[in-house]
Amino acid sequence: MKKRYSYLIRPIQIIIDIVIINGIVYFIYDPQFLNFNFLSYISLFWLVISYLLGFYKVYRHTSIFKIISLLCKQGILFTLGYFSYFGIFTEGVVVNNQFLILVTIFSSISLVKLLWTFLLKKYRSLGKNYRTTIVIGFDASSKNIIDLFKSKANLGYKYLGYFSNEVSGNGDFLGNFNDVFTYVIENTVDEIYCSLTSLSEDQIKEINKFSIDKNIILKLIPNSNELYNNNQKKEYYDDDLLVLNVHKLPFEFPENFYIKRIFDIFFSLFVCVFILSWLAPILWLLIKLESKGPLVFKQAREGINGKEFICYKFRSMKINSMSDKVHASKNDFRITKIGAFLRKTSIDEFPQFINVLLGDMSVVGPRPHLESLSLEYQKEVDDYLKRHIVKPGITGLAQVSGYRGEIKNQSDIKNRIRFDIFYIENWSFYLDLKIIIRTIFNVFTGEEKAY
Repeated sequence: MKKRYSYLIRPIQIIIDIVIINGIVYFIYDPQFLNFNFLSYISLFWLVISYLLGFYKVYRHTSIFKIISLLCKQGILFTLGYFSYFGIFTEGVVVNNQFLILVTIFSSISLVKLLWTFLLKKYRSLGKNYRTTIVIGFDASSKNIIDLFKSKANLGYKYLGYFSNEVSGNGDFLGNFNDVFTYVIENTVDEIYCSLTSLSEDQIKEINKFSIDKNIILKLIPNSNELYNNNQKKEYYDDDLLVLNVHKLPFEFPENFYIKRIFDIFFSLFVCVFILSWLAPILWLLIKLESKGPLVFKQAREGINGKEFICYKFRSMKINSMSDKVHASKNDFRITKIGAFLRKTSIDEFPQFINVLLGDMSVVGPRPHLESLSLEYQKEVDDYLKRHIVKPGITGLAQVSGYRGEIKNQSDIKNRIRFDIFYIENWSFYLDLKIIIRTIFNVFTGEEKAY
């Protein structure tokens, strides 16, 4: 398996740019700029407009003209924000070195970005940091993409060959459509390019499902004379070669992971400091008075990518040998009186905010399952494993939609997974906030299935 480092490129670029911004202010060393308020403002403003403009969404096929266009847009907005600071805090007075700092910051970042692009292309032309590709179909459009892969090594694509039911015979031919799946399983393939004119709709769906399961990027090669819907993302390779990028899941964009993780840390710290700090001692006393055993119950659960972690909960049951095998049911004799209250209000889940700080869980996400139950559900529910591409959550869309607690029949787990996958495919920061608000509301009102 080829090691991946490409995911580090954007974070490194962001860090370099923030260091440049703060470093230039430091080296010019003007006390009117070298202060926490100014440095925080311009750093945060740079990050916000970068996110809104997609300043760091530069791909290996992005042209130099597109990069220059991004630099111009970023420069205009950053300039407006930069001068807004002085309008707000210094009543518009022109401060010494005001223009020098602005020009030096942006010219330095522009130079570094262009140099970075040039060096990456040079590095890729040497056969480094490449993506392996195969093409399915062999018509005029797919030939154009193949010629591009072969002629422009600096894009960083390693073309392995093509599959076709109609055309064969040259050295690039790898087999027919039915051979694709076996070849991909036996070889390292990063991206699949499918010709829309060579494959049927059912074949495209089959390839799409396969690529999702194997975490492979799928791109479609259209007929250049056809028109396509706005919800299909168009990408141009070599300026005039159109490729349709199949809709990406929100968590395929690294910035979404960072946004979610930053929120998780701050929200969990707030809960731990202002709620758990006084709640835990009170519950320790109440739980100990009713039954013997520890305050916190620990259990192995499946996390992101199926990796096992120890999940924490306030103990709501008497010590028993079935806790790792059987879900709690209505009127379960194992549940203590204080435990019934904790489960009804979901307060028993509060120690999982420590799991969030440790990086094992998120505040919102699919609920983590026991490995034994997970293996059972995989056989019953299609796309079950897709829920493992994100961290499990303390609460989730399925839970606030009525699918929590005991699983009595197959439809319960199918509906729960249906909501989990909908959440993964349609995630947004606002959806997380909505789920958290609904969860807080349920804590005070109680839930029918919370037992």
